[in-house]
Amino acid sequence: MSTMTTPAATEESKAREAANAGPEPKPLDALHTAHGDTTIADQVVEKIAGIAAREVPGVYAMGSAVGRAYTSMTQRMPGQQQSVSGGVSIEKGERQTAIGVSIVVEYGVSIVEVADNIRDAVIKSVEYGTGLDVVSVDVNVTDVHLPAEYETGADSTPAPSTGSATLA
Repeated sequence: MSTMTTPAATEESKAREAANAGPEPKPLDALHTAHGDTTIADQVVEKIAGIAAREVPGVYAMGSAVGRAYTSMTQRMPGQQQSVSGGVSIEKGERQTAIGVSIVVEYGVSIVEVADNIRDAVIKSVEYGTGLDVVSVDVNVTDVHLPAEYETGADSTPAPSTGSATLA
């Protein structure tokens, strides 16, 4: 008699092999090594992105007017540090992050160039500093900072002298 292998036996052996194999190993990268995992807090990514964005020429301030006013008040309290992450928001996963930056630009600069320079600086700084892959950097321009002469409403004509004057 000849012995035949039944299809059920083949399926059973495949199922046993799959059960013995266990879960697939996690892919390794800079943050996930054979020796352990590295986790990075959201605040770390926010600070790195904030510092990088502030260093770009043409950026006057970070955040919206309300956010800057609140930060200014809270920083006056004793023991408070200057916030470098104001105006930065992130969404972070294990290996990737998306960053949003709100800025005030100087009057007279190209907003397009400033935004491109912010994207380049933030991507380089965050990817180098954290090992995370930056998938996007959204730049939100909330205001334009005008030179002092525009802010005060002063014009270029000198004010009249307060000394003695003769009337004709």
